[in-house]
Amino acid sequence: MLTDRAKEIVTGAESKMKDTVSFLAEDLKNYRVGKANPNIFNPVTVDYYGTPTPLSQVASITTPDAKTLAIQPWEKSLIPKIEKAILDANVGLTPSNNGEIIRCTVPALTEERRKELIKKAKAAGENAKIAIRNTRRDAVDTLKKAQKNEGLSEDTEKEAEAEIQKLTDAKVKAVDETVSAKEKEIMTV
Repeated sequence: MLTDRAKEIVTGAESKMKDTVSFLAEDLKNYRVGKANPNIFNPVTVDYYGTPTPLSQVASITTPDAKTLAIQPWEKSLIPKIEKAILDANVGLTPSNNGEIIRCTVPALTEERRKELIKKAKAAGENAKIAIRNTRRDAVDTLKKAQKNEGLSEDTEKEAEAEIQKLTDAKVKAVDETVSAKEKEIMTV
């Protein structure tokens, strides 16, 4: 049975690992995979009265079809600034407008670009795994210090260590599944 201190260490490690997996999933959403997705514009900031503002806060972004993104600015005067921001953000899209709405057609991905994106996704997955393993190492170090300095029993320390290893294995598997799902999405033509 884990003591309160051991539970606290395990829970802290679990929380950090969960955050790492969530961050990876959010990061992978920003990849342009050949179909219209408003998340493509997450890195785009528009100069709104002298303040860099996320595009989603100055316009509504919709997907009228699988290959088109439509941006409806709240103010028509923002159209040129939004077009410039999209080009400057280098998201791989060319905006065009009709005076009311800005449209961006999402081009199909080339085989080379797909491979690049998969490589990038795998690298992000590896970084997430490293972060998870570092969290495990820090938690185990904290447990050993607690055993030495706070009188945590050896059995409790070993039990908590086993619990942390189980969490690590589960989160590494979640990272692999997340990257694998993104890979599949990227390769779907």
